[in-house]
Amino acid sequence: MATHSNLKNALIAFLAPLPSLLFYLSFLRHYHEDNPLYNWCYHHPLLFANVLFFLNVNILFYAIGYLQSSHWMIDLYWTVIPVMLVHFYANHPLAQYNVWRSKVVILLTWIWSIRLTHNYFRRENWQWGHRQDWRFTDMSHQYGKNWWWISFFVVYFSQQIFLIGICLPMYVVYSEDKPWNIWDFIAVFICLSAIIIAYYADTELYNFVSRNQKLKELGKPMVPNLDEGLWRYSRHPNYFGEQLWWWGLFLFAWNLGQTWTFVGALANSLCLAHVTVLVENRMLKQAYRAEAYKLYQRTTSVWIPWFKSSAKGKDKET
Repeated sequence: MATHSNLKNALIAFLAPLPSLLFYLSFLRHYHEDNPLYNWCYHHPLLFANVLFFLNVNILFYAIGYLQSSHWMIDLYWTVIPVMLVHFYANHPLAQYNVWRSKVVILLTWIWSIRLTHNYFRRENWQWGHRQDWRFTDMSHQYGKNWWWISFFVVYFSQQIFLIGICLPMYVVYSEDKPWNIWDFIAVFICLSAIIIAYYADTELYNFVSRNQKLKELGKPMVPNLDEGLWRYSRHPNYFGEQLWWWGLFLFAWNLGQTWTFVGALANSLCLAHVTVLVENRMLKQAYRAEAYKLYQRTTSVWIPWFKSSAKGKDKET
């Protein structure tokens, strides 16, 4: 039964984006024809991307999630949609860009996506649709009978704002053809550093959770807190790496004179700030780790990796 469900969800995941992909390929073949719809898509690439997102993700993904009573697919496609967007902008007929910057941004986006997709499936025991985000489950209990319509805005419409917003630098990269310069090298360094940090942080977290699961199965006490590796210097190094990636991507756009695109990275950072509070409150509700985590909070930086501070010093200040 589990294998059947896994295969069914894998098939759904592969077929779900087909409407957008097929329409975009049709547009690329026929945009030069006298067709009012294709003509609009030609002149408004950013709005075009938003319409495809709304119809294919917000509407179709929502319908699938509603029928399955699980909004698992949006988590998986968070790692895929940026790749789709970068190729969307790169192949649009109005695209103009520096060839090297284009190749680098596409390559970086693929590396980021592969890393995050690998982490997603590793965390989900290599299952398709194994579970939805725990925050969605909590909210479904919170909103009860109203969750069926609230979930459309919370799970899907909000994702459009975030994903289109944080990917705005990709749109800029394919709107400006300016020579490669030193700032592009700096942006590449930041993006690669971010991917490496996030990879090691998520791997350390996965190993910690796996060890605790084995201890639980053996009936032994679990380790209350991860305080090794990158997690010794930051309570959320995985979030730090993820934010650093999007700010590094923004640097490409800033270098091309489009500072306004910072709104995407800023919105993502504010969202992760809220998520951080939710995660830490959840940790403190677990009796076996509450005291250890309170000490961890007093001595360890929230996001940016930094040296430990003295718990005694903090206690005196408070």
